[in-house]
This record gives sequence, C-alpha cells and structure tokens, in this order.
Amino acid sequence: MAVNTLANIFDALRRRPDVEAPNLQAWDATDRLLLETAVQLGRAGTAVAVIGDRYGALTLGASELLAPDSLRVHQDLVTGERALRLNAAELSARREAAGLPADSAGSGFVQLPLGPELLAGADTVLLQLPKTLAELEEIAAAVAGHAAPDVRLLAGGRVKHMSLGMNAVLERYFVSVQPQLARQKSRVLLAAGPKTATAAPRFPVVEHLDGLDLDVAAHGAVFAGARLDIGTRFLLTFLPAMKPAQHAVDLGCGTGILAAMYARQFPSAAVTATDQSAAAVQSALATARLNGLADRITVLQDDALSTFPDGSVDAVLLNPPFHVGAGVHPGAGLKMIEAAGRVLAPGGELWTVYNRHLAYLPALERHVGPTVVEGRNPKFTVSRSTRSSR
Repeated sequence: MAVNTLANIFDALRRRPDVEAPNLQAWDATDRLLLETAVQLGRAGTAVAVIGDRYGALTLGASELLAPDSLRVHQDLVTGERALRLNAAELSARREAAGLPADSAGSGFVQLPLGPELLAGADTVLLQLPKTLAELEEIAAAVAGHAAPDVRLLAGGRVKHMSLGMNAVLERYFVSVQPQLARQKSRVLLAAGPKTATAAPRFPVVEHLDGLDLDVAAHGAVFAGARLDIGTRFLLTFLPAMKPAQHAVDLGCGTGILAAMYARQFPSAAVTATDQSAAAVQSALATARLNGLADRITVLQDDALSTFPDGSVDAVLLNPPFHVGAGVHPGAGLKMIEAAGRVLAPGGELWTVYNRHLAYLPALERHVGPTVVEGRNPKFTVSRSTRSSR
C-alpha cells in the first residue's frame, strides 16, 4: 500500500465486535463526503474533533487527509470504540507489511466522552448526524459551548434520513447553517458562529412516570427518551411473575427503567444495568440516583455482557433492538440472546419482550433453554426462557 488513500482505509475497515453481515458495511458515502468537504474547506492541520464515527472511517480518514494538530473522538457505542481501535491496528499492520511507518496510520487519536475535554479548542468538528433531534441538540449544545469560537461544524448524513428539523436544531446554537450540495445521496450541513448559551443545559431530560411512580432521566441518544416505550411497558406487567434473583441484569438498559422496577420489586437482589451506549449508561445511572436506588443498581457500559463470566447471573431482562444502525436487522437481538444464555446460571431465567413478527423462539430455545410464551398483545410477545444445565 503506497499511500493511505480513502479507498485503502475504507477497504481495511470492519465492524467487529459489532454485528457483521454481507449487507452491513463499516463506512458509507457520508464518511467520504465529510472528509472530502473538510479538505475542500481547508481544514487540514486544525484541532479536529470527530463525533459519531461508527467504526473508524472518519477518524482514520481525518488522520490521513487532514493531518490534524490534535484528533479527539467521541463514539456513543462501545462497539464503535472497540472497532476503531481494531481498525487502526489493522491499518497499521498493513502499512508495516508494505514497509511504511505504522505510526501515521491513525494511532494519534484520543477517545473521550462528549464534553469539554473532547471539544475544548476544537476548530473543526466532523459529525455523522444522529438518528434523533434530541441527540443532535445535545451534541450541538456541547460544540457551541466548548469548542473554539471560530469552530466549523460539518454535520453529514444520508439525505433520506435528514430533515429540516436538523437545520432548525443547529440554527438554535449557531449563527450560520449552510446546507452543501448533495452527493451520492449524502449531504453536509456547515455550521459556524456558536451562539452564547442563554439557559442551563437541557440534558439529561427528567420526567416523572405517574403510572410507575418513577423519575426517569434521558440523554439525547437514548431510545424513547424519558418516556416508557410500549415494549417495556408490556414486559413490566409480568414483573410479579418473575422469580427473585441474587443477581439480575437489565441487558440493553436504555434509561434503566427495567432495572429500577426490578430492584423495587425484589429488594434483596443486586441489579446490573448494562448497555453499549454511553448515553444510556449515564441515563440509567441518573435514573437510579433519582429514585434512591444507586446503592442497589450497578451501571456498566459493555457489549453484550462481554465482561461477565459464564453462569454468573440468575435473571436477565431483555427488550432487544430490531435494528442495526439505520437498518432493520435481527443480528443485535440474536447476539444479546446468545450472551444471556452464556451468563445465566443453570435454572436462571431470561425474560424477553420482542415484536411479534420476529422469530426469536428458536434462538431462545437454542442458546438459553426451554422457552414459554407468557403473553402476547397485538404488537409484542413476552417469553420466559430457563437456562438448561450445562
């Protein structure tokens, strides 16, 4: 490999440890457009912050094309963080094999939480536009509040997923928001002139759920925000039928509603709320604190229980996603079911709620054990799987 062109970099990328499949790739046209736009705007050699890089395309591409003075990265998903590190190592190995210096292959980045340390002094920010306006607002507020006064925010996305609402959110925090010409079904919004904040930060949002008598905190990136999603609502109706556990896990915890309600129902249980999303982990921790449960609930960012020993828990509660990124794909849910089967002790139970059209029963039987459908409504199925003896 003579030089690290974008084609070379993108060719080296994989999604692991996230779900991999022939129809899922580790970069898209927006990554390319963001990087090429940054070059055209003369952003080389600046202090660059990258937000929302899925698997390393933006970070490794920026390292090569922009040669930034500093390169700081925030990825909400721990799978993205790990994929970036793996892909950087792969790119370095390819360069070494070609007799080139490995240290110029994107190793100079630092991964940080969304906040001042990520953004202080940053004069170029590359952003893969998030799925929700709430997440975009939290990011825009952070950039406007902490980045350099002359910062340029390049926010890119697939045209089919973009809306005028995104422009409106950015206009609340920046003096200028200029849509750039679309290319390959992607577009970049260029924002400049951060406005001075006139109110306290809005996130995490806190709402009281009267039906549960529960205060819920939600950062922008969390599914369903501070609301009670209908799948979780249905699963909670089966809480009285669940067995008390010494150690229970809310897998894919989101705002931590299941963890909090289980901890209330079974005061002697130790409960872990875990999610691959940093925003979800922060939200679940805040929810536990708001409801006086911080001493009962441990909150952990992890990928499908990867840090849990085999047979180490007695109960798992699961409301799995039915999408990977922006596409509908059962891979994430299947990965979580397999993980639950691994960490459950013999006789332990997995309670799962899922859309009725998803054929999860064979996977539940295979990876966990005997599975009983406990209830159905027009949209969801709730099942109880008991871990077979190993």
